[in-house]
Amino acid sequence: MACKPEMLKKVPLFSLLDEEETAVLAGQVEVKTFAPRQRIYKIGDPGARAYVVVSGVVQVSTVDEDQQEVTVDQPAAGEFFGFASMLDQTPHQTSAIALEETVCLEIDRNDIAVLLQRKPLAGLDLLAVLGRHFHGAHQLVRLRAQRSPNEVIEEEATLGERIADSVARFGGSWAFIISFIVILVLYTGVNILLGKSAWDVYPFILLNLFLSMLAALQAPIIMMSQNRQDTKDRLRSEMDYDVNRRAEAEIQGLARKLNLLDNKMEDMEDLLRSKLSSDEAQGLRQRH
Repeated sequence: MACKPEMLKKVPLFSLLDEEETAVLAGQVEVKTFAPRQRIYKIGDPGARAYVVVSGVVQVSTVDEDQQEVTVDQPAAGEFFGFASMLDQTPHQTSAIALEETVCLEIDRNDIAVLLQRKPLAGLDLLAVLGRHFHGAHQLVRLRAQRSPNEVIEEEATLGERIADSVARFGGSWAFIISFIVILVLYTGVNILLGKSAWDVYPFILLNLFLSMLAALQAPIIMMSQNRQDTKDRLRSEMDYDVNRRAEAEIQGLARKLNLLDNKMEDMEDLLRSKLSSDEAQGLRQRH
């Protein structure tokens, strides 16, 4: 379908063209209409053409290492997709599906060459769009490559927090309990044996002072470690939520595909019934 110059004026990239240039480009660009859920291209298809959305919405997605579909972008009216593969002449690294009835301009390298020859400044708009897609891809990589929350917390921990964790680990171990009992037995035993010349006679007031000071220091240190553990648990719960949400999206996608297959099967059954009915009617006419 031929492109009208008025349609190009609605696209930000082509809005700077004058009437003559718009008319020339309109004679080269084709208009494609895609039905809802129609695939525009898939991963691995030749990247000979790119698309500009005139109306409708498109979902651009890829597949990660876990073979899960990940949405990269949802270009709306005036936005682009597929330009990187078209300019580089490489197969598409993403798939594009029309989410609703969508009208797109189909562009190839020759169209871009003509545009840049006649309007060089339009190349800056194109570079801005490609840069946005580039940053979006980097952001996707960062989100998909998140490390374990334990590793992140350990790297950002201060010296005081590391000491608090060490004290909490030692204070909750059998090594601490056994060593503490041994020290108490030795302390009290030595003072009892020394009698009146002991530095801390019964009822061991100095020992009680040390124990009170130890308890007063140990309690907030253990609370610091517990706060860090709460932070780790919160991060784990957030990551679990992201995984569950992603699983829910995959289940919904499978449900949509099953519904689509069911609808197609019903269409085929209706077609077969109509075909059989027409064949039976034709057979009856032939008998008579």
